[in-house]
Amino acid sequence: MAELIVTRSTGWSGGEPAVVMITGIQAAGKSTVAQALAERLPRSVHVRGDLFRRMVVGGRAELTPDPSDEAVRQLHLRYRLAADVVDGYVAAGFTAIVQDIVLGDDLARMLRLIRSRPLLVVVLAPSPEAVAAREAGRGKTGYGIWGISQLDDELRKATPRIGLWLDTSDQTVEETVAEIMTRGWSEGRVP
Repeated sequence: MAELIVTRSTGWSGGEPAVVMITGIQAAGKSTVAQALAERLPRSVHVRGDLFRRMVVGGRAELTPDPSDEAVRQLHLRYRLAADVVDGYVAAGFTAIVQDIVLGDDLARMLRLIRSRPLLVVVLAPSPEAVAAREAGRGKTGYGIWGISQLDDELRKATPRIGLWLDTSDQTVEETVAEIMTRGWSEGRVP
C-alpha cells in the first residue's frame, strides 16, 4: 500500500486509501467536484449516493419538506448502502469519494455508518445566490418543492460543523479540488 504524503506545500496526495465524503445542498457542485477529485487520485472511485435512490423502481418514497416515515427509512437505507460500498472499495485499496446530500443530524449518522478510516468530510457551502445561478445553468432541475433558502438553512443552521466547510461561491471546480487536496487531510479528517 502506498504511503500517504502530506507536506505544507502540496497537502494530501491521496496515496493511501481513504474515504472522502462530499456533501452540500442541491447544485452546490458535489457531483462535479467529486468526479474531478477522483480523477486527480491514483486509485479512486466516485460513489453517487443518489444512485441508490434511483435504483428503487417500485415503491420509492420521495423526500419532501415534511417526509413520510417511509421516505426517511429509504433515505437512511441509501446512506447505509453508500457506506457499505465505500467501505468495500477502501478494503480493496481504493480511495472512495462519496457524494450525497447529507444534512442536519444525518451527517453524524452517516459518519458512524462509514467504518473505513481515514475519513475526510468536505461540505460545499456556496451562497444561495451562487446555488441559484448554478441551478439555472444545469441541464437538470433539483429544486421542485424544495426552496434553495430552505435547504441552505438546513445546511447552515442544523448541520453540525464537522470537517472542512468550503464557500465555493467564487471558485472553479479546479480551485475547489486544489483546496480539498491542500486542506482536506488536516481540516477535513474526522475520527
